[in-house]
Amino acid sequence: MERLVRYVARLSGLSRRKAEDAVREGRVKVNGIVSRDPALEIDESVVITIDNRITTIEPVKLYMALYKPVKYMSDLQDPKGRSLARDLIKLDMKLYPVGRLDYHSEGLMIFTNDGDFANEIMHPSFEVEKEYLVKFKGVLKKEDIKRAESGVIVDGEALRVKKLRLVEQTEKNCWYSVIVSEGKNRMIRKIGEAINHPVLKLKRIRIGSLLLGDLQPGEFRYFEKKEAFKPRRPTRQGK
Repeated sequence: MERLVRYVARLSGLSRRKAEDAVREGRVKVNGIVSRDPALEIDESVVITIDNRITTIEPVKLYMALYKPVKYMSDLQDPKGRSLARDLIKLDMKLYPVGRLDYHSEGLMIFTNDGDFANEIMHPSFEVEKEYLVKFKGVLKKEDIKRAESGVIVDGEALRVKKLRLVEQTEKNCWYSVIVSEGKNRMIRKIGEAINHPVLKLKRIRIGSLLLGDLQPGEFRYFEKKEAFKPRRPTRQGK
C-alpha cells in the first residue's frame, strides 16, 4: 500500500507539492472516482486517471528463493497455527508460493507475485525439473531404482521419478539425488513407501536451474526470472 500523492508524483513526473495540488483540485480519479485525499492508501491493482489520462499502476515483479526449514507450512495459512514459510520473508506485499514442500521436508521454495511465471514452474506441460537430496531407509537395489523410475501405483495413481542416482552411502542409509518433473503431493515419500524404503529426510535443492546454493534454513534471496530457466550442468554431488 502507498499514499495516493506518491503514486501521482511518480506516474506524472510532478513534484510532490504539485501532485498534492492535483489531487486536492479534483484532477485525479481512483478507479473512476475523484479522490481529493492525498493520504488515501491504494494498492498496486488500481487504475489512476490524471487529467483524464488513464494510467494503470503495474506491480513490481518479485522473485524470492527461500530455504524452507522443517516444520514450516508452505501454505499461506494454517488452521492449526503452525509456522508459515511466507512469514520468513519480511516484505509487506502479496507474495504467493510456487508449489509446495510438505511440513517435514526442507529446502528451496519460490515465492512471487508473477502469476505467469508461477504457471510456467508448476504446470506439468512445461516439465520443469525439481531436484531433491533424499535419505532413504536402507540401501536401494537396482530393482528398487528401476521401479521408482518406471513407476509405481499408489492408491490408483501412477507415480514415477525422472531420475534417481546414488550420491552418498553410509553404513545404514544412503543419500540419493531424485529428479522429478511433476509436482504431485508427497510423491517421493509415497514412492519410498511403495518400494519399502521410507524417506527419512528430504531436501529440495533445485527448481529448473535455480539452485538452493548457500542459503541456510530460514534465509531468502531475490533472483531474476531468467535464473530459473537458464541452461545448467547436472549436479555432481550433494551434502
